[in-house]
Amino acid sequence: MSQFSSAFTAASSVSLPPPSFNVSVSKRSFIYCCSSSQSRTTVVNGKFDGKIFERDEIRFGLPSKGRMAGDSLDLLKDCQLSVKQVNPRQYVAQIPQLSNVEVWFQRPKDIVRKLLSGDLDLGIVGLDTVSEYGRGDEDLIIVHDALKYGDCRLSLAIPKYGIFENINSLKDLAQMPRWTIDRPLRVATGFTYLGPKFMQENGLKHVIFSTADGALEAAPAMGIADAILDLVSSGTTLRENNLKEIEGGVVLESQAVLVASRKALIQRKGALDTTHEILERFEAHLRAADQFMVTANMRGSSAKEVAERVLSQPSLSGLQGPTVSPVLCKRDGKVAADYYAIVICVPKKALYKSVQQLRAIGGSGVLISPLTYIFDEETPRWRELLSKLGL
Repeated sequence: MSQFSSAFTAASSVSLPPPSFNVSVSKRSFIYCCSSSQSRTTVVNGKFDGKIFERDEIRFGLPSKGRMAGDSLDLLKDCQLSVKQVNPRQYVAQIPQLSNVEVWFQRPKDIVRKLLSGDLDLGIVGLDTVSEYGRGDEDLIIVHDALKYGDCRLSLAIPKYGIFENINSLKDLAQMPRWTIDRPLRVATGFTYLGPKFMQENGLKHVIFSTADGALEAAPAMGIADAILDLVSSGTTLRENNLKEIEGGVVLESQAVLVASRKALIQRKGALDTTHEILERFEAHLRAADQFMVTANMRGSSAKEVAERVLSQPSLSGLQGPTVSPVLCKRDGKVAADYYAIVICVPKKALYKSVQQLRAIGGSGVLISPLTYIFDEETPRWRELLSKLGL
């Protein structure tokens, strides 16, 4: 990566490249070779050349540090796929439930690079990382696009003061007459592919990009940049540094995603089946995480009559509808059903409203239970994956 970084830094005084650029702001191609006992492959301009190298294990890349690292391990644990690491200093681990899988802890950007080089088969990273370092490579396939953590956005921010005080949109910024070939808009960022691409697509012609050590938020105040392009979660850090986001300045919305190598899924033995199992577990758990199972008893003359009462309430329709079962008791020596048990799934955000509606139609003894999994007949994302692979 040092060759790319030096090329990028050296190019900080030139205008944006044409739309067919290969490397952001640099006109030189990035070529490197990677060889090891595990991977005899060549990577040219970041693309994997040739068939995958034969190995028995399926390699799964996870972030090695930071909040996303912990959240990824938590997700796997919640899906009964706990990662077993003998030594916390080691970069390789196992998932006992998936005997053919090796877990490799890597920097997020290296996970993407190694998916492209064939050294990894699956990985969890942020969508921003896939987009920046994958650069639209068709060998990368997003298997699950919403793992529900690591939420942030890649956004352009400018100072609240000075010449930017009344600039509130990307259009306003682009129309400022001060930006010329001799005095372009200076943007500090670590996203040297997505940044130039976004500016070109939005008609900003006179822009240069630079990297900065440490917090980018300080760059405008130090006078080394007019704007920054960085990841934003709550926006608190921007506000504390007198910076503001602008309308139209969001490059992409990002969260953790499950990504795979197309070649590995097609060519590596067991990779597609393992991906199917991981995807099913993720889908089932994430769907269940937003739901509660609600059970209640209700008097009624028949299951149909009770079901009609339940379905008359908008929050009680459940996933496909309520399950209604007779509650049998013995009266005068005979078995009878005066009550019926209703079981439904309700969204967590609608829980109290659902309980109120159950009470209103005669429900009692309401029990609330958390759910671990909700398995569909077949997950839609699996069908989408097979379609992307042409299978």
